[in-house]
Amino acid sequence: MSNFKSMRIITLLSTLALLSGCTPPATESSSDVVPADAALSDATSSTETNSSDTAYRAPRAADGIHPDLNGIWQALNEANYDLEIHMARPAMALRDGPAGPIAAKDVLKLGAVGAVPPSMGVVEGGKIPYTPEALAIKQENQRNWLDRDPEIKCYLPGIPRATYMPHPFQIFQGDDALFIAYQYAGAARDIFTKDPGPAPVDSWMGQSVASWEGDTLVLDVTGIHPDTWLDRAGNHHSDQLHVVERFTPMGHNHLQYEATITDPLTYTKPWKISMPLYRRMETNMQLLDFKCVEFVEELLYGDLRVKPLD
Repeated sequence: MSNFKSMRIITLLSTLALLSGCTPPATESSSDVVPADAALSDATSSTETNSSDTAYRAPRAADGIHPDLNGIWQALNEANYDLEIHMARPAMALRDGPAGPIAAKDVLKLGAVGAVPPSMGVVEGGKIPYTPEALAIKQENQRNWLDRDPEIKCYLPGIPRATYMPHPFQIFQGDDALFIAYQYAGAARDIFTKDPGPAPVDSWMGQSVASWEGDTLVLDVTGIHPDTWLDRAGNHHSDQLHVVERFTPMGHNHLQYEATITDPLTYTKPWKISMPLYRRMETNMQLLDFKCVEFVEELLYGDLRVKPLD
């Protein structure tokens, strides 16, 4: 009640001041007021000026011409779970529950460790432009994730998936040589600097040919085995897959990665993913062994034992 009375008194005093011809003292002169649009224009101009003044130019490599991309890099996102935007869910493998999807029996005991974290996705435009037939295959892959995902069997991840696996990779850049080594499964790419022509045979990591667009390293990748997946969500491709990757230094410790993906048998049009890659900064950082083949031998061949294990 006291607050209400105070408000009435303030209102009354203000009314009396207006009636008596008094005006409240000015807090700032009109000449000091900057219009909002002018302030915004000045701020934008200042930002653009600062941006152009501080445009990053990477240190040069041994050839003195191209940027130095040597180092150990890693993606920090959820792309390997699912390239597209997605909500958190109980597991990659699901079954119908009494009140909605629950983890499949084979992964139930993993609990929260086996859950899928949410993500805004890395696909530009939000959705992968599947043909209706290819979308049906994707959905079938997702329902049969435990049996079909090549990552579970430790097959080489292919391109672009190798880039955003939850493992680091190392770029080795020489005068006229380029090599990328991956911690996952000991995968590697010996990259051509001159186009040798079409890949003689499909392989898990494909054939990569390097070129440069200014400070951007461009890798043209073909000949990728059609059994590779793009993530754990069943996103797939055919033997017509063509990937064009771009690695652009944006600062000393991060690269901008883009991959344009074309496959006329699977997608209605080319589409693109993009994400930052970060330099691993630990002083003792190095790629370690993750030779996962031995980890899955029991899964793949255990039923061939004379006395299979329980």
